Amino acid sequence: MPRTVHVVGAGLAGLAAAVRLAARGIAVVVHEAAGAAGGRCRSYHDPLLDMTIDNGNHLLLSGNHAALTYLEAIGSKSGLAGPPTAEFAFMDLASGERWTLRVNSGRLPWWIFDRRRRVPGTTAGDYLSFARLLYASREKTVCAAVECAGPLYERLARPLWLAALNTDPKEASAALAGAVVRETLAAGGKACRPLIARDGLGPVFIDPALRLLGRRDAKVVFGHRLRALDFAHDKVSILDFGDDRVATGDDGVILAVPPVVAAALVPGLETPSQFCAIVNAHFRLVPPPGLAPMIGIVNGTIEWLFAFPDRLSVTISAADRLLEVPREILAEKLWQEVAAVAGLPMTLPPWQIVRERRATFAATPGENAKRPAATTAWRNLWLAGDWTRTGLPATIEGAIRSGNRAADLVGRS
Repeated sequence: MPRTVHVVGAGLAGLAAAVRLAARGIAVVVHEAAGAAGGRCRSYHDPLLDMTIDNGNHLLLSGNHAALTYLEAIGSKSGLAGPPTAEFAFMDLASGERWTLRVNSGRLPWWIFDRRRRVPGTTAGDYLSFARLLYASREKTVCAAVECAGPLYERLARPLWLAALNTDPKEASAALAGAVVRETLAAGGKACRPLIARDGLGPVFIDPALRLLGRRDAKVVFGHRLRALDFAHDKVSILDFGDDRVATGDDGVILAVPPVVAAALVPGLETPSQFCAIVNAHFRLVPPPGLAPMIGIVNGTIEWLFAFPDRLSVTISAADRLLEVPREILAEKLWQEVAAVAGLPMTLPPWQIVRERRATFAATPGENAKRPAATTAWRNLWLAGDWTRTGLPATIEGAIRSGNRAADLVGRS
C-alpha cells in the first residue's frame, strides 16, 4: 500500500476517493487549488442576494447507489428530501396543462398503461421505444436510435435526456442515454424517486465530508494548485505546486481535476475537449404554499424549477445559446416563466444568474469515446472525475463512482 495518497482536487470525485481511503486507515492529503471544496457541487454566500445559494441545482435519484452510500458514510443522507414515491410534476407553458408522472415501484412498468400516471397524449406503446436505447451502439446519437418527435419526446424524453446529458439529444450519445434509462426508468420507481439537498449542496455533500476527513486526520490544503508532475521511470516522482515541491516516494496520487487540467499535467492523456454550459437562476422569495419541490417545464426557456425554503431556482441545460444574453434581460425572461408556473406576480424579485460555461463535457459519441480509464501508464497515478470512463454522463453519481474506483485501485496497488 502507498504510505500516503495525495488526492489532487476537492470536488465530489476527489472527496469520494479521500473518504473511501481514510475509512481504510490510509493517510490522505487533499490538495485543492481553490479556496473551498466542492467544485461544481458547492454552496456559497451570494452578496447580491445576501443569502447562501448553490452554484447549480443538482438532483439525485433513489437508484444512485454510489452517491447515497457516500452520503451515508459522511453522515448526511438525512439531508436529502423528496416524495415517498417516484413522482415528477410537469407543466406545459404553451398550453398551461399540468400533470404528474407517477412510476410504480416494481420493474414491471404497469404505470405506462394508466393514463393518469403517464404523460398526457401518449400511449403505452410509445414507451417501448426507450428499449432501443438499452442496446444502442456507441456511435449512435439519441435521435438516430429513437424517434425524437411526438408528445413522449417533447414532454418527457427530451427534458430527461437534457438534464442527464447536458447535450441536445440530436447530438448526444445514445449509449449514455441508454445507461440513464437502464438505471432509472428500466429499474422501476424504486430507483426513480427524486431527491434534493433541501438545505444546500455544501451542508449535505461537502461540509460533512471535510469534517469526517478531519476526524480521520486527513489533511486538506486549500489554495494549493498543482502546476506540474515530474515523472521518473514508471512513477510520478514529484508534485510541483510552484512554491513547494512534494516528492512522492512510495506515495500514490489520484488526479481528480477537470479534464483540461488533467490533459495539461499528464503526457499523452486524451480527454474530452468539448463542453456544454448550464445556466442557473436564483430568485429570493418564499415559494407559495403547495408548490411542488421540483417541476419540469415544457415549451419554455427554463427546464426545471426547484422550490427551496427561501428561494426559487431554475436550471437550463445545454445552455450555450444563453451565455451572451445580458443578465438583466435573461433574469426578466426567466422570471416571467417562473411566475407563470408558480402563480406569482410578474414583478421581478431579487435575483442572481450563475452561468457555467464548461459545466460538463459534451456527451456526444465522439467526446464519450475520449474518456480515459482510471488507470494510467504510471503505476502510482490514477484518475477520477465525472469525465473519466464511468459509463454514465457527467453526474454526481458518475463523479462519486469515479472517486470510489480510483480509491479501490490504489488499494490493489
